[in-house]
Amino acid sequence: MTTVNIYLTYNGNCEEAFGFYKSIFGGEFSYVGRFKDMPPMDGKTCAPEDTEKIMHIGLPISKETQLMGSDSSDAFGQATTIGNNFSISINTDSKEEADRLFNGLSEGGIVTMPMNNTFWGDYFGMFTDKYKINWLVSFAANQNQ
Repeated sequence: MTTVNIYLTYNGNCEEAFGFYKSIFGGEFSYVGRFKDMPPMDGKTCAPEDTEKIMHIGLPISKETQLMGSDSSDAFGQATTIGNNFSISINTDSKEEADRLFNGLSEGGIVTMPMNNTFWGDYFGMFTDKYKINWLVSFAANQNQ
């Protein structure tokens, strides 16, 4: 089943915000990754002041829903501005469905990360559609484990 979740972007206070959300919703984080955990990509490395910032965090809200987020990093994306600090995250059941949705929704938009296998194990891509909405598309090969 394809699911859609909201992905929030913060300007350095993601960990604090998600601690607050966890205190309200309860549960445990499904993943917490920091920029220092990323391998160098395309010659880009993490700035020393960004190493402890959140690269990705997930907090399950229900079986079908997860609140996700990260801090912004100029080296790996855009600066956070209120209004562009959220994305719609789509998780699919197959690579083919991920490609179909990515290709269709990104038509006429700006691809910021083409669909590709990632170091964290997902098949993943990012884009801004022609209406200026940010999207993340992901297929987790190990999602049924």
